[in-house]
Amino acid sequence: MQTLRRTPLYEEHLAAGARMVPFAGWEMPVQYEGVVAEHRAVRTDCGVFDVSHMGELEVEGPRAHELLQSLLSNDLDRIGDGEAQYTLLTNERGGIVDDLIVYRLDGFRFLLIVNASNTASDFEWLSEREIAGSDVRDISDGYALLAVQGPRTLARLELPTAAPFSFGEGEVDGVTCMINRTGYTGEVGVELLVEADDAPALWERVLERGAVPCGLGARDTLRLEVCFPLHGNDIGPETDPISAGLGWTCALEKDFTGADVIRRIRAEGPERRLVPFVMEERAVPRQGMAIVEGGEVTSGSHSPMLERGIGMGYVTSNLAQEGTSVTIDVRGRSRRARVVRKPIYRREDS
Repeated sequence: MQTLRRTPLYEEHLAAGARMVPFAGWEMPVQYEGVVAEHRAVRTDCGVFDVSHMGELEVEGPRAHELLQSLLSNDLDRIGDGEAQYTLLTNERGGIVDDLIVYRLDGFRFLLIVNASNTASDFEWLSEREIAGSDVRDISDGYALLAVQGPRTLARLELPTAAPFSFGEGEVDGVTCMINRTGYTGEVGVELLVEADDAPALWERVLERGAVPCGLGARDTLRLEVCFPLHGNDIGPETDPISAGLGWTCALEKDFTGADVIRRIRAEGPERRLVPFVMEERAVPRQGMAIVEGGEVTSGSHSPMLERGIGMGYVTSNLAQEGTSVTIDVRGRSRRARVVRKPIYRREDS
């Protein structure tokens, strides 16, 4: 039986009454007060998530930039020191090994924050491809990561406005941390990277400032409302970026692993596409349910803001246009849905 790992905030979660569940080899809080309440707190005010299960890989050396340019889909030359970028790690078939954020600390040092379930495999993938003058290290155990998200985040933490995907060293009530203007909810927010030993103090400071503790349940419904893909559900090693709607992350004018395959798919057009949809009838879609006209649901849930079932799934390209009607097989019952444009939820919808 696998022993689940625990983040530096495990005891704080228990004290706050969290319901803990296994996730990607970790024992993580799925909810505190409840998914709907936590979801709405992030949409209207401010919530905080423990995402310390995410992995941190550091790549440094005089040829670190060269290594990453050859392996990551996006163009590192588009960002400067103190800036971050969403990008993909791709394989020779153009499949998505992982989606991640790369932070440019300086010209010779980069931080990659990767998905929890892929930390070990990403580290192995990068290490096997190291070149002289580059060094890849897994520094995950030394850090915790708190995601503070919602329209009142900066005000509650008394942080200055900063451009999305920028970062810098700072502090919250005396606790030093790296303040990243990134997130996975579609809201204004920050992700605070802090030394593991300082994580409980930072968590307490953030709660004292009025952030609502939130679990993985709300994190999933929030990201789905704004159509952020989840690796292992919506994207994976067998999924190419064009079909997944992530072509914008691929700098196809440069060479990186699988770029030739991705160029071909873009030129020919993908056979299927990942689309968002909204249920027209009362039903909650779930991963793995069939899309009767041709396809499969990859993510599905009830939207706390729209108060109806929503989801994403792959369909044949002829069904991918906004407004197309599709049918979801919900446990043997046909339920109508409609393809919509991204994101599914917009603040003016509320």
